[in-house]
Amino acid sequence: MKIEDRKYAHPEVLVSTDFVADHLKEEGIRIIESNEDQLLYSSGHIPGAVHVDWTKDLNDQVIRDYLNKDSFKKLMSRIGASNNTTVIFYGDKNNWWACYAYWVFKLFGHVKAKVMDGGRLKWEIEKRELTRDVPTYPETKYKAKERDDKTIRAFRVDVLKHISAGQKLVDVRSPEEYSGERLHMPNYPNEGALRGGHIPGAKSIPWAKAINPDDGTFKTSEELKKIYEHENNLNTKDDVIAYCRIGERSSHTWFVLKNLLGYDNVRNYDGSWTEWGNLVGAPIEK
Repeated sequence: MKIEDRKYAHPEVLVSTDFVADHLKEEGIRIIESNEDQLLYSSGHIPGAVHVDWTKDLNDQVIRDYLNKDSFKKLMSRIGASNNTTVIFYGDKNNWWACYAYWVFKLFGHVKAKVMDGGRLKWEIEKRELTRDVPTYPETKYKAKERDDKTIRAFRVDVLKHISAGQKLVDVRSPEEYSGERLHMPNYPNEGALRGGHIPGAKSIPWAKAINPDDGTFKTSEELKKIYEHENNLNTKDDVIAYCRIGERSSHTWFVLKNLLGYDNVRNYDGSWTEWGNLVGAPIEK
């Protein structure tokens, strides 16, 4: 089904693989690949796409936080993106990290940002061209804004206030992580959480429910409303905080709620379970 037929609140934030294939060399567009597996880009990527490594490019290398204004400015200059450049993200894991990168770019207020529906999976299923050639672009003079840590980002103090106010929380991890049976995803090492369970009052809505597993595309607005609203009693007027383990899966759910369903007040708690599961005195349910 075409993106325009799925009745999203903001369909303009998604582009199809056809669109990307037709605009590979268009000036004013920069395609960005961001993966969990940092080796994927070098094994083959969309022609003209640049690599944004979430560990090296998006995170501070000393403290647990994101890059600052100056570092974002340097990143955009390096990949040849100006303030008027339309950046299109895609990646592995059904666009986990593409949505994560999109969210980080939004922390700095970059307006022209989109995600390629289906990510690497759909591009590969369609047997479209991949290359190992690494492109270079002229550096730009990007004018970066200060990072906005209030509008779409939540910290642990915000979560504690959220609990006290009886507001909505969405835990997008696996049911086993939510219940406390596991401290991490299956086949993943323990990332440091000492205790298992979930934040009190959080609803368990695994991120992957929003995706069509055959090609990685997003489900229709009607299907998403059934999952989030009919089955879990959320609505567009709610103040919602989503979380996972380090903020990557919850950025995917943030993207769905914010852009596809039109929730005005949704934030991503990037500290997530690797912070909450280690906090002294933090309330936990199992």
